[in-house]
Amino acid sequence: MSAFEAQTVLDVRHWTDTLFSFTTTRAASFRFSSGQFTMVGLPLDAAPLTRAYSLAGAHYDDTLEFFSIKVPDGPLTSKLQHLQPGDPVLVGRKATGTLVLHSLLPGERLCLLATGTGLAPFASLIRDPEVYQRFAQIVLVHGCRRRDDLAYGERVVRAVRDSEFLGPQACAQLAYYPTVTREPFQNRGRLTDLISSGRIWHDLDQKPLNAATDRVMLCGSPAMLRDTHHMLKAAGFVEGSSNRPGAYVVEKAFAER
Repeated sequence: MSAFEAQTVLDVRHWTDTLFSFTTTRAASFRFSSGQFTMVGLPLDAAPLTRAYSLAGAHYDDTLEFFSIKVPDGPLTSKLQHLQPGDPVLVGRKATGTLVLHSLLPGERLCLLATGTGLAPFASLIRDPEVYQRFAQIVLVHGCRRRDDLAYGERVVRAVRDSEFLGPQACAQLAYYPTVTREPFQNRGRLTDLISSGRIWHDLDQKPLNAATDRVMLCGSPAMLRDTHHMLKAAGFVEGSSNRPGAYVVEKAFAER
């Protein structure tokens, strides 16, 4: 049996000249947990061209959603960015990944730290009712280069807060902190600098990170993952995995590119 199944593109939205999202049909047999990824690609005459993509939609949706960067000379994204509704796309039959709730120990606050398209798995997690049942507070921090790069994340957060299903919980429990590095904005600076300086917690009127009560998920650029990993280790956080839950988890299967 092939590792992929052909799905149909339903919608494509270009957020900036470097970012786009798309939705596809979903096989009735496809299951995933919030925060996981699967392989996505295009059918070619030779072997399919594929790469890992986090599943950005809710696990209970009838469709699949993906958030992607456009790389002009990227083997796959240079082609994928030209998708149109009705086009075929290959989607892996299985999902996997570390950014899932069972990889974390119980805690009081869940901090989702993302840069760029690393937001995708967290777009799925903040749409999951179990997240709000397990944690009293959820903090979503999204770092980008420019203000326009935040558009997709802002749309997702707004939709969750406005939803009839999760709106009351999200409005009460979800804090969203967008930040940019290359132009004026209400929150400006590298994600790691804002955390280590305490600026984020001051702005949100929340306490600094505490390994005893906080749980953290990381997804984004290699530099952010490396720096935040060192910062968390120094603060006493123990890394978790699917086999041994911990205080924080990092998706190591791929990095934003």
